[in-house]
Amino acid sequence: MFEALGNRLQGVFDRLRGRGALSEADVSDALREVRVALLEADVALPVVRDIIAKVREGAVGQEVIRSIQPGQQVVKIVHDALVEALGGGDEGPRGLDLNAPSPIPILMVGLQGSGKTTTSGKIALRLRTRERKKVLLASLDVHRPAAQLQLAQLAERAEVVSLPIIAGQTPLQIAERAMDMGRRELYDIVILDTAGRLAIDDALMDEVATVKAAVMPHETLLVVDAMTGQDSVNTARAFNERVGVTGIVMTRVDGDARGGAALSMRAVTGAPIKLLGAGEKLDALEDFHPDRIANRILGMGDIVSLVERAAETIDQAEAEKLAARMQKGQFSLEDYASQLKQIGKMGNLSGIMGMLPGAQKIKQQLGDANLDQSILKRQAAIIGSMTAGERRKPEIIKASRKKRIAGGSGSSVQEVNKLLKQFEDMRDMMKRMNKMGQKGLMRGGLAALLPQGRRPF
Repeated sequence: MFEALGNRLQGVFDRLRGRGALSEADVSDALREVRVALLEADVALPVVRDIIAKVREGAVGQEVIRSIQPGQQVVKIVHDALVEALGGGDEGPRGLDLNAPSPIPILMVGLQGSGKTTTSGKIALRLRTRERKKVLLASLDVHRPAAQLQLAQLAERAEVVSLPIIAGQTPLQIAERAMDMGRRELYDIVILDTAGRLAIDDALMDEVATVKAAVMPHETLLVVDAMTGQDSVNTARAFNERVGVTGIVMTRVDGDARGGAALSMRAVTGAPIKLLGAGEKLDALEDFHPDRIANRILGMGDIVSLVERAAETIDQAEAEKLAARMQKGQFSLEDYASQLKQIGKMGNLSGIMGMLPGAQKIKQQLGDANLDQSILKRQAAIIGSMTAGERRKPEIIKASRKKRIAGGSGSSVQEVNKLLKQFEDMRDMMKRMNKMGQKGLMRGGLAALLPQGRRPF
C-alpha cells in the first residue's frame, strides 16, 4: 500500500545521505519534496502540515546540521513524525480491547462494499484461534439481499456460531436477540455486523446510532477500504461525528492504494487503526503497528512481522525435516515444491518483499512480473507434472521429457528450463554453505555463496 510513497521518500533520503554536511537550504529542499510526496499519497493537508512542521523543527537544529551523519538524522526525525501520525504515541491497548465483562459486544460499521462482513468473519476466526474465545456472529443487515446468509457461511468457515435468521425482524430486534443469546449461552464475544449503504445517509446513521444505544458496544469498529483514498477519510470523519468509533480496520491494504488514508485516519478521527485486512482469505488479518508501518514506508523493512507471519503459517516439523535434508546435501525438486508451498501460505510475494529492509529497490530491479504470485503456482504445476524419478534426479530431464512436462503443466519449455536453472543454482548455493561451514560463511558473507561470475566487485 505504501510502495509509491516509500519510493519517493527513499529517493529524497538517498540524496541527503550522499552529502557529508547539510545546510538549512538542503533540509528545506528535502522537506519540500517530502511534502509533495505526502500530498500525492493522498495524505490530508492538515496532517501533511503537521508532519512537515515537526520534521522542520527537529531537522534544522545544529545537532543535525553538524552531526557526522546528518542525512540519517533527518530520516530518524521523519520516521518519528510518521510513527506519531500513525498513532504511535497513543496509550492504551493495541489491537482489540477485550477488557470488559462477557459477552463483549463489538459493533461493525461502515459503507457497503468496504469489506465489513468479511472482516467480521476474519475477526471471529482470530478471536477463536488466538484468544480462545467463544464467538457469536450476528448480521443486522436486513437491506442487502443474502447478507445474513453470507455472514452465516463465513461463520461456518471460521467455525463459530451465527445467530439463527428470523425473517421480518428489525436490526434493533436482531441485536437485542444476539445479546440475549450471548448472555444465556455464555458467549465471550458477540460481533454485530450492521448494514452498509453506498453512501453516508441519515437513515444509515440513525439505524447504527439506535443499535449502539441499545447494546452499548465495548468496541465500535469502522471498516474502511484503503483503495478509496480521501473518501475513506471523509467516511471516517462522518461516522465518528455521528456515531463515535473506538477503532478502524483498513481493508485491501494489499492493493495499490497510495497509503495516505492510513496516515490521516488518527488525526481526523482520534481513533486508532487497529487491524489491517491484507487479502480475501479469512486468516488475512494483521495487527496494526505504527512503528512497523513507518519502517516499511522508509525502506527499513519489518522483520518482526515477517517472522510472526512465518511462525503462524510454516509447518515447523516440515521445516526441520527440510533443513536436515539440506545439511545432508539431499535437496530435491520435491523439497523445492514443499518450499514453494510454504512460501505461498505466507501470502502475497510483494507484501513479503515489503517487509525486508531495502526491498523496494530490489523490487524495482526485478520488475513486477517477477513478483507475480502466480509464478509459485506455475512452478508447482511444472514440478507436479514430473515423475517421482525426475523430481529426485532432475539431471535426467532432457529435451523430450521437458516437452512432456511443459505440455502436462500448461507451460513452455523455456519455463521448465528456467525452473531447472533456479533449482540448480539453489542446490549449488547449499553445497557451498555446507562446504564453508558457519565460520567460513561469517568470514566471506553472503557474497561468498554466489557463483564466481556473479559476485559483486
